[in-house]
Amino acid sequence: MQSDQIIETQDGSHSILSHKYGVSYHSKYGAVTESRHVFIEAGLYPKLLTSTEVDILEIGFGTGLNAFMTFIEAEKKQLKIHYEGIEAYPLSPDQYQQLNYAELLKYPEHQKKFLQLHEAAWEEEISLSEHFTIRKVKKLFEQIDKKEKFDVVFFDAFAPSAQPELWEEAVLKKMYDALRKEGILVTYCAKGVVKRRLKALGFTVESLPGPPGKREMTRAIK
Repeated sequence: MQSDQIIETQDGSHSILSHKYGVSYHSKYGAVTESRHVFIEAGLYPKLLTSTEVDILEIGFGTGLNAFMTFIEAEKKQLKIHYEGIEAYPLSPDQYQQLNYAELLKYPEHQKKFLQLHEAAWEEEISLSEHFTIRKVKKLFEQIDKKEKFDVVFFDAFAPSAQPELWEEAVLKKMYDALRKEGILVTYCAKGVVKRRLKALGFTVESLPGPPGKREMTRAIK
Protein backbone atom coordinates (compact mmCIF):
# COMPACT_ATOMS: atom_id res chain seq x y z
CA MET A 1 0.00 0.00 0.00
CA GLN A 2 1.31 3.43 -0.95
CA SER A 3 2.20 5.56 2.06
CA ASP A 4 0.97 9.09 2.71
CA GLN A 5 3.29 11.80 1.43
CA ILE A 6 4.29 15.28 2.51
CA ILE A 7 3.26 18.00 0.06
CA GLU A 8 3.94 21.73 -0.06
CA THR A 9 0.89 24.03 -0.17
CA GLN A 10 0.78 27.41 -1.87
CA ASP A 11 1.88 29.43 1.16
CA GLY A 12 4.97 27.22 1.48
CA SER A 13 3.70 25.23 4.46
CA HIS A 14 3.54 21.46 4.44
CA SER A 15 0.55 19.17 4.49
CA ILE A 16 0.02 15.42 4.16
CA LEU A 17 -1.69 13.75 1.22
CA SER A 18 -3.71 10.74 2.38
CA HIS A 19 -3.65 8.01 -0.22
CA LYS A 20 -6.36 6.09 1.60
CA TYR A 21 -8.87 8.94 1.28
CA GLY A 22 -7.43 10.77 -1.70
CA VAL A 23 -7.39 14.14 0.05
CA SER A 24 -4.81 16.31 1.81
CA TYR A 25 -4.94 17.23 5.49
CA HIS A 26 -5.16 20.94 4.60
CA SER A 27 -6.11 23.26 1.77
CA LYS A 28 -3.73 23.18 -1.19
CA TYR A 29 -3.93 26.99 -1.09
CA GLY A 30 -2.03 27.08 2.20
CA ALA A 31 -2.06 24.90 5.32
CA VAL A 32 -0.94 27.65 7.71
CA THR A 33 -3.17 30.24 6.00
CA GLU A 34 -6.22 27.98 6.35
CA SER A 35 -5.52 27.06 9.98
CA ARG A 36 -5.02 30.67 11.00
CA HIS A 37 -8.18 31.84 9.22
CA VAL A 38 -10.56 29.06 10.27
CA PHE A 39 -9.40 27.93 13.68
CA ILE A 40 -7.36 30.73 15.26
CA GLU A 41 -9.11 33.86 13.94
CA ALA A 42 -12.70 32.53 13.71
CA GLY A 43 -12.57 30.10 16.64
CA LEU A 44 -10.01 31.03 19.30
CA TYR A 45 -10.02 34.84 19.00
CA PRO A 46 -13.78 35.33 19.56
CA LYS A 47 -13.59 33.27 22.75
CA LEU A 48 -10.69 35.40 23.99
CA LEU A 49 -13.00 38.43 24.04
CA THR A 50 -14.59 37.00 27.17
CA SER A 51 -11.94 34.72 28.67
CA THR A 52 -8.19 34.34 29.12
CA GLU A 53 -8.49 30.64 29.93
CA VAL A 54 -9.85 28.37 27.20
CA ASP A 55 -10.49 24.63 26.84
CA ILE A 56 -10.19 23.46 23.22
CA LEU A 57 -11.18 20.14 21.64
CA GLU A 58 -9.64 19.37 18.27
CA ILE A 59 -11.25 16.76 16.05
CA GLY A 60 -8.37 15.59 13.91
CA PHE A 61 -5.00 16.31 15.58
CA GLY A 62 -3.32 15.31 12.30
CA THR A 63 -0.10 17.19 11.64
CA GLY A 64 -0.33 19.11 14.92
CA LEU A 65 -0.52 22.44 13.07
CA ASN A 66 -3.64 23.74 14.84
CA ALA A 67 -2.27 22.74 18.23
CA PHE A 68 1.11 24.34 17.47
CA MET A 69 -0.44 27.61 16.30
CA THR A 70 -2.64 27.65 19.41
CA PHE A 71 0.45 27.09 21.59
CA ILE A 72 2.13 30.09 19.91
CA GLU A 73 -0.95 32.24 20.62
CA ALA A 74 -0.93 31.13 24.26
CA GLU A 75 2.71 32.16 24.58
CA LYS A 76 2.30 35.49 22.78
CA LYS A 77 -0.85 36.54 24.63
CA GLN A 78 -0.02 34.91 28.01
CA LEU A 79 -3.21 32.83 27.87
CA LYS A 80 -4.08 29.67 29.73
CA ILE A 81 -5.09 27.04 27.17
CA HIS A 82 -6.00 23.40 27.79
CA TYR A 83 -5.97 21.48 24.52
CA GLU A 84 -7.34 18.04 23.78
CA GLY A 85 -6.56 16.51 20.39
CA ILE A 86 -8.38 13.45 19.07
CA GLU A 87 -6.61 11.32 16.49
CA ALA A 88 -7.14 7.67 15.56
CA TYR A 89 -4.27 7.45 13.07
CA PRO A 90 -1.20 9.40 14.25
CA LEU A 91 1.63 10.42 11.95
CA SER A 92 4.90 8.53 12.11
CA PRO A 93 8.08 10.24 13.38
CA ASP A 94 9.42 10.18 9.80
CA GLN A 95 6.46 12.31 8.78
CA TYR A 96 6.12 14.85 11.58
CA GLN A 97 9.87 15.45 11.87
CA GLN A 98 9.90 16.82 8.32
CA LEU A 99 7.06 19.33 8.75
CA ASN A 100 8.20 22.94 8.37
CA TYR A 101 5.72 24.83 10.57
CA ALA A 102 8.13 26.29 13.13
CA GLU A 103 10.37 27.63 10.40
CA LEU A 104 7.54 28.97 8.25
CA LEU A 105 5.78 30.64 11.18
CA LYS A 106 9.12 32.23 12.10
CA TYR A 107 9.32 30.49 15.47
CA PRO A 108 12.31 28.19 14.89
CA GLU A 109 13.00 28.30 18.63
CA HIS A 110 9.75 26.36 19.13
CA GLN A 111 10.67 23.43 16.88
CA LYS A 112 11.35 21.30 19.97
CA LYS A 113 7.90 22.19 21.30
CA PHE A 114 6.33 21.12 18.01
CA LEU A 115 8.09 17.76 18.25
CA GLN A 116 6.96 17.45 21.88
CA LEU A 117 3.35 17.77 20.72
CA HIS A 118 3.79 14.65 18.64
CA GLU A 119 6.02 12.77 21.07
CA ALA A 120 3.78 13.37 24.09
CA ALA A 121 2.32 10.21 25.59
CA TRP A 122 -1.28 9.44 24.67
CA GLU A 123 -4.04 9.78 27.28
CA GLU A 124 -1.80 11.93 29.53
CA GLU A 125 -1.93 15.67 30.15
CA ILE A 126 1.39 17.24 29.26
CA SER A 127 2.49 20.83 30.04
CA LEU A 128 4.28 22.39 27.08
CA SER A 129 4.67 25.63 29.04
CA GLU A 130 3.05 27.42 31.96
CA HIS A 131 0.39 28.60 29.50
CA PHE A 132 -0.36 25.49 27.46
CA THR A 133 -1.28 21.92 28.35
CA ILE A 134 -2.22 19.19 25.91
CA ARG A 135 -3.85 15.80 26.16
CA LYS A 136 -3.89 13.62 23.07
CA VAL A 137 -6.50 10.89 22.82
CA LYS A 138 -6.12 8.03 20.36
CA LYS A 139 -9.67 7.08 19.40
CA LEU A 140 -12.26 7.39 16.67
CA PHE A 141 -14.29 10.61 16.63
CA GLU A 142 -17.45 8.55 16.94
CA GLN A 143 -16.25 7.33 20.36
CA ILE A 144 -16.09 10.77 21.98
CA ASP A 145 -18.22 11.11 25.10
CA LYS A 146 -17.64 14.52 26.70
CA LYS A 147 -20.22 16.68 28.44
CA GLU A 148 -19.93 20.48 28.60
CA LYS A 149 -16.16 20.44 28.99
CA PHE A 150 -14.92 22.67 26.16
CA ASP A 151 -15.19 26.31 25.08
CA VAL A 152 -14.12 25.76 21.47
CA VAL A 153 -14.20 22.81 19.05
CA PHE A 154 -11.84 22.80 16.08
CA PHE A 155 -13.72 20.42 13.77
CA ASP A 156 -10.97 19.48 11.33
CA ALA A 157 -12.06 16.07 10.07
CA PHE A 158 -11.50 15.00 6.47
CA ALA A 159 -14.04 16.50 4.05
CA PRO A 160 -17.55 14.99 3.83
CA SER A 161 -16.71 13.74 0.34
CA ALA A 162 -13.92 11.58 1.83
CA GLN A 163 -15.44 10.55 5.19
CA PRO A 164 -19.17 11.39 5.19
CA GLU A 165 -19.78 9.41 8.38
CA LEU A 166 -17.82 11.99 10.41
CA TRP A 167 -20.31 14.71 9.44
CA GLU A 168 -23.48 12.83 10.35
CA GLU A 169 -25.79 14.27 13.00
CA ALA A 170 -24.72 11.63 15.54
CA VAL A 171 -21.10 12.84 15.51
CA LEU A 172 -22.06 16.52 15.42
CA LYS A 173 -24.35 15.89 18.43
CA LYS A 174 -21.28 14.72 20.35
CA MET A 175 -19.66 18.08 19.55
CA TYR A 176 -22.74 19.95 20.79
CA ASP A 177 -22.71 17.94 24.02
CA ALA A 178 -18.97 18.51 24.53
CA LEU A 179 -19.31 22.29 24.40
CA ARG A 180 -20.26 24.56 27.27
CA LYS A 181 -22.99 27.14 26.75
CA GLU A 182 -21.82 29.86 24.34
CA GLY A 183 -19.16 27.43 23.10
CA ILE A 184 -17.93 27.79 19.52
CA LEU A 185 -17.47 25.13 16.84
CA VAL A 186 -15.52 26.14 13.75
CA THR A 187 -14.89 24.20 10.56
CA TYR A 188 -13.69 24.89 7.04
CA CYS A 189 -16.73 23.00 5.72
CA ALA A 190 -19.65 25.09 4.44
CA LYS A 191 -21.89 22.41 2.96
CA GLY A 192 -25.58 23.16 3.35
CA VAL A 193 -26.40 19.71 4.71
CA VAL A 194 -23.80 20.11 7.49
CA LYS A 195 -25.13 23.55 8.44
CA ARG A 196 -28.69 22.21 8.53
CA ARG A 197 -27.62 19.39 10.85
CA LEU A 198 -25.87 21.86 13.16
CA LYS A 199 -28.98 24.04 13.28
CA ALA A 200 -31.17 21.02 14.00
CA LEU A 201 -29.00 20.24 17.04
CA GLY A 202 -29.56 23.72 18.47
CA PHE A 203 -26.50 25.61 17.24
CA THR A 204 -26.73 29.17 15.97
CA VAL A 205 -24.93 28.86 12.63
CA GLU A 206 -22.95 31.58 10.85
CA SER A 207 -21.51 31.46 7.33
CA LEU A 208 -18.23 33.40 7.34
CA PRO A 209 -15.86 34.25 4.49
CA GLY A 210 -13.62 31.24 3.88
CA PRO A 211 -9.85 31.02 3.56
CA PRO A 212 -8.23 31.26 0.11
CA GLY A 213 -9.87 28.80 -2.28
CA LYS A 214 -13.13 28.61 -0.32
CA ARG A 215 -16.00 31.07 -0.53
CA GLU A 216 -17.34 30.28 2.95
CA MET A 217 -16.59 28.50 6.22
CA THR A 218 -18.87 27.72 9.17
CA ARG A 219 -19.01 28.89 12.78
CA ALA A 220 -21.65 27.44 15.11
CA ILE A 221 -22.41 28.72 18.61
CA LYS A 222 -24.13 26.71 21.34
